[in-house]
Amino acid sequence: MTSYDVTLERLDGPNRTIEVGDDETVLEATQRAGVRLPYDCRKGTCITCVGRLLAIEDGASESDAGGAEQPRDTDAFTYRRPPAALTDRERVDGYVLLCIASPRTDCRIEVGPRVRAEVGDSPWS
Repeated sequence: MTSYDVTLERLDGPNRTIEVGDDETVLEATQRAGVRLPYDCRKGTCITCVGRLLAIEDGASESDAGGAEQPRDTDAFTYRRPPAALTDRERVDGYVLLCIASPRTDCRIEVGPRVRAEVGDSPWS
Protein backbone atom coordinates (compact mmCIF):
# COMPACT_ATOMS: atom_id res chain seq x y z
CA MET A 1 0.00 0.00 0.00
CA THR A 2 1.24 3.44 -0.90
CA SER A 3 1.13 6.11 1.78
CA TYR A 4 1.89 9.80 2.02
CA ASP A 5 3.14 12.05 4.80
CA VAL A 6 0.68 14.86 5.50
CA THR A 7 1.78 17.54 7.93
CA LEU A 8 -1.04 19.37 9.70
CA GLU A 9 0.11 22.84 10.71
CA ARG A 10 -1.71 24.91 13.31
CA LEU A 11 -0.99 28.54 14.15
CA ASP A 12 -1.23 27.76 17.83
CA GLY A 13 0.71 24.45 17.41
CA PRO A 14 1.59 21.70 17.64
CA ASN A 15 2.20 20.54 14.08
CA ARG A 16 1.67 16.83 13.42
CA THR A 17 2.75 14.65 10.53
CA ILE A 18 0.56 11.65 9.85
CA GLU A 19 0.84 8.83 7.37
CA VAL A 20 -2.18 8.60 5.08
CA GLY A 21 -2.79 5.49 3.00
CA ASP A 22 -3.86 5.92 -0.59
CA ASP A 23 -7.19 4.28 0.25
CA GLU A 24 -8.11 6.61 3.12
CA THR A 25 -8.97 10.25 3.64
CA VAL A 26 -6.95 12.68 5.72
CA LEU A 27 -9.73 12.66 8.33
CA GLU A 28 -9.70 8.85 8.56
CA ALA A 29 -5.92 8.87 9.01
CA THR A 30 -6.07 11.52 11.74
CA GLN A 31 -8.65 9.47 13.63
CA ARG A 32 -6.52 6.34 13.28
CA ALA A 33 -3.50 8.28 14.58
CA GLY A 34 -5.42 9.81 17.49
CA VAL A 35 -5.13 13.36 16.11
CA ARG A 36 -8.22 15.49 16.68
CA LEU A 37 -9.61 17.33 13.69
CA PRO A 38 -13.05 18.94 13.50
CA TYR A 39 -15.61 17.39 11.17
CA ASP A 40 -19.35 17.15 10.74
CA CYS A 41 -21.00 15.79 7.59
CA ARG A 42 -18.20 13.51 6.26
CA LYS A 43 -19.70 14.06 2.79
CA GLY A 44 -18.07 17.31 1.62
CA THR A 45 -21.21 19.38 2.05
CA CYS A 46 -20.09 21.45 5.03
CA ILE A 47 -16.76 23.14 5.67
CA THR A 48 -16.09 22.03 9.22
CA CYS A 49 -13.06 19.94 8.17
CA VAL A 50 -11.55 22.48 5.77
CA GLY A 51 -7.78 22.88 5.51
CA ARG A 52 -5.56 24.97 3.24
CA LEU A 53 -2.83 23.34 1.20
CA LEU A 54 0.47 25.09 1.94
CA ALA A 55 2.93 23.00 -0.04
CA ILE A 56 3.30 19.78 -1.99
CA GLU A 57 6.38 17.56 -2.06
CA ASP A 58 8.13 19.55 -4.77
CA GLY A 59 8.35 22.45 -2.31
CA ALA A 60 6.00 24.84 -4.13
CA SER A 61 4.41 27.21 -1.66
CA GLU A 62 2.49 30.44 -1.74
CA SER A 63 5.20 32.05 0.38
CA ASP A 64 8.16 30.96 -1.78
CA ALA A 65 10.31 33.75 -3.14
CA GLY A 66 10.47 34.08 -6.90
CA GLY A 67 6.74 34.00 -7.50
CA ALA A 68 6.12 30.27 -7.18
CA GLU A 69 2.48 29.45 -7.82
CA GLN A 70 0.40 28.41 -4.82
CA PRO A 71 -0.39 24.68 -4.91
CA ARG A 72 -4.02 23.75 -5.58
CA ASP A 73 -6.01 20.91 -4.08
CA THR A 74 -6.16 19.26 -7.50
CA ASP A 75 -2.35 19.01 -7.49
CA ALA A 76 -2.23 16.97 -4.30
CA PHE A 77 -5.62 15.32 -3.65
CA THR A 78 -8.36 13.23 -5.12
CA TYR A 79 -11.87 13.37 -3.70
CA ARG A 80 -14.24 10.51 -2.96
CA ARG A 81 -17.05 12.73 -4.22
CA PRO A 82 -17.19 16.32 -5.47
CA PRO A 83 -16.43 18.83 -2.68
CA ALA A 84 -19.82 20.57 -2.86
CA ALA A 85 -19.05 23.01 -0.02
CA LEU A 86 -16.10 24.59 -1.85
CA THR A 87 -16.34 26.98 -4.75
CA ASP A 88 -14.05 26.57 -7.74
CA ARG A 89 -12.17 29.67 -6.56
CA GLU A 90 -11.63 28.20 -3.09
CA ARG A 91 -10.26 25.00 -4.62
CA VAL A 92 -7.89 27.01 -6.82
CA ASP A 93 -6.82 28.90 -3.68
CA GLY A 94 -5.81 25.56 -2.11
CA TYR A 95 -8.70 24.83 0.27
CA VAL A 96 -9.34 21.13 0.87
CA LEU A 97 -12.20 19.23 2.55
CA LEU A 98 -10.26 16.72 4.62
CA CYS A 99 -13.22 14.39 5.26
CA ILE A 100 -13.33 13.33 1.59
CA ALA A 101 -9.79 14.17 0.38
CA SER A 102 -7.13 11.52 -0.20
CA PRO A 103 -3.55 12.71 -0.80
CA ARG A 104 -1.56 11.82 -3.90
CA THR A 105 1.71 13.29 -2.63
CA ASP A 106 3.42 14.35 0.58
CA CYS A 107 2.10 17.75 1.59
CA ARG A 108 1.59 20.39 4.30
CA ILE A 109 -1.88 21.61 5.25
CA GLU A 110 -2.86 24.48 7.52
CA VAL A 111 -5.77 23.55 9.80
CA GLY A 112 -7.65 25.32 12.55
CA PRO A 113 -10.25 28.00 13.13
CA ARG A 114 -8.46 30.64 11.08
CA VAL A 115 -8.69 28.53 7.92
CA ARG A 116 -12.36 27.83 8.60
CA ALA A 117 -13.01 31.58 9.03
CA GLU A 118 -11.28 32.37 5.72
CA VAL A 119 -13.71 30.17 3.81
CA GLY A 120 -16.89 31.32 5.56
CA ASP A 121 -20.15 29.44 5.62
CA SER A 122 -21.09 26.42 3.57
CA PRO A 123 -23.38 27.18 0.65
CA TRP A 124 -25.58 24.34 1.95
CA SER A 125 -26.10 25.68 5.51
